[in-house]
Amino acid sequence: MDELGLAFSAADYANDRKTHILLASTGSVATIKLPNIIASLGSQDKFSIRVILTESAANFLGGQSAEQPTLQNIRQMNGVEGIYHDEDEWKKPWVRGADILHIELRRWAHVLLIAPLSANTLAKMAIGMADNLLLSVVRAWDTSGTIDRGKKPAPKIFVAPAMNTAMWKNPLTGRHIETLETSWGFQSETDGGWITVLKPMAKELACGDVGDGAMEDWRKIVKVIEEYCEA
Repeated sequence: MDELGLAFSAADYANDRKTHILLASTGSVATIKLPNIIASLGSQDKFSIRVILTESAANFLGGQSAEQPTLQNIRQMNGVEGIYHDEDEWKKPWVRGADILHIELRRWAHVLLIAPLSANTLAKMAIGMADNLLLSVVRAWDTSGTIDRGKKPAPKIFVAPAMNTAMWKNPLTGRHIETLETSWGFQSETDGGWITVLKPMAKELACGDVGDGAMEDWRKIVKVIEEYCEA
């Protein structure tokens, strides 16, 4: 559903001459940087933005502070065309011929940016789970670039992990990142990889620990997306 409560169909936006950025956040404190990313990308008329928030991510955007605006405030930011939650997937009982939200979002998007990517969603993503709206989009992604033809640039996924240092250094996290970076990831400019990982940085975390695990600076994330979309 779009912001007016109408069925969302990707075909309605196929010729809008904009680059479609599907921006998702998962359950990490770094979700508070989402408004910064939106403001920067939304200031450019060439981008159209739709946002997916997991249930946990939405808890960080409830108007608690100036850097944590309400979802209503975010809806009013430049470039934002819609905000989606898990419950939006099946708001009405499905009937044959009706659009399916996670498929329509996949068809619409030229790029998916998951920032932040929590340890939980990373683990689910790496083993192929699809138990919420975001993970359903990821699982339905056009990894070969042959299903949603005509998109320029070819659709890719960028992820910016964010978690506690101990969680980042956990051996399981290493295995999950390796999955994303090797069999799924960019190995060269021509090998057809469909995902890239924007590694976290070291700093004092919100929990008070100091070390790796903080989401990459949002300005650098925006720059990566801009450069990719200009390629």
